[in-house]
Amino acid sequence: MQPPRRCLLLLSLLCHLLLSGTWADLEEAFTLRLLQTSTFQNTSFMDTECMGLLDDIELGSLAKHTWKIRFHQPWVRPALPRSDWDIIENMVKIYLRNFNNMVNEGAVQKDVPYPFVVQGMAGCTLYPNKTTQAFAKFAYNGQDFLNFCVDNATWLLSQDTNLSRCVRDFFNNYTDFTELMQVLFNDTCIDYVEMLVRYGKAALERQELPVATVFARTPSPAQLLLVCRVTGFYPRSISVAWLRDGQEVPPGPDTNTSAILPNADLTYQLRSVLAVAPHDGHSYACRVRHRSLGTRSLLIPWGYSDVVLIAGLVAGLLAVVAMAAVMMLWLWRRRKHRQMEESTSRNSILSKEA
Repeated sequence: MQPPRRCLLLLSLLCHLLLSGTWADLEEAFTLRLLQTSTFQNTSFMDTECMGLLDDIELGSLAKHTWKIRFHQPWVRPALPRSDWDIIENMVKIYLRNFNNMVNEGAVQKDVPYPFVVQGMAGCTLYPNKTTQAFAKFAYNGQDFLNFCVDNATWLLSQDTNLSRCVRDFFNNYTDFTELMQVLFNDTCIDYVEMLVRYGKAALERQELPVATVFARTPSPAQLLLVCRVTGFYPRSISVAWLRDGQEVPPGPDTNTSAILPNADLTYQLRSVLAVAPHDGHSYACRVRHRSLGTRSLLIPWGYSDVVLIAGLVAGLLAVVAMAAVMMLWLWRRRKHRQMEESTSRNSILSKEA
């Protein structure tokens, strides 16, 4: 079950191709992630999806049947010469073929029931202070399975089963592959991140202002839930806090903030909820801090929505009054015009009779 030596040679060549960058002037951390999802229906049919991401930006993916690289951003392909991308594409194809054979052989030997799903994630994070952190893990049927510890080059169990122990022992005994993993994570991955950050600077520096609204829900007469909804912001990192009488409310059982979720337009959203007693005499506000705001903060006091609603009702009432005034003026002018026509017609008749 040892993968062919050719695969290792191609991976070593990939290391050489990518070990040519220099450190970029980074102001924040960037993470490169390679994702793989392989569904094994039986020993002869397998479906694989692979994708690469830099933070939340999709760099590219593999075509489902041909395993060719599809670039999702225009600045990814120029990061390497075409010949280098061809080598990487061939390397990926060899890896997937060997991965499929190895998994199927192991599944047959261990009587693993089909179908099953294997997921893999590997990558690294580059921090502004030039420190790095690499990671690799596998999941089996949606559950964490194995983790690779880069520091001591060993595979660790995420779940203790006969199957996970067998796979762990296989990888730990496969020293060539483990050593190569260390090179890829400690050197190649970091240089690749630095290179992509340089080519994708404009996309990574994109900023979208957050839009926030505050509204209330009343689950019971004794409780009022204040909801701060923040949406449309990019990048992902954001700070949302509640203020009571101008002082920040510390995290606790009365506060609940959702995870940051993606929008369809490549921006993000979240909600923060604060439970208060109705008419408790305090003033509340939702404070939002985001890179797009610079040193400023977005402050939305509770009650602002009511003011907007009242202002909207007043504006609507004024519009109705204005329309009514226009209609009355039009009717008055039309009546006056008819009176003038009738007066002219009457005078004309009297003139003819005379």
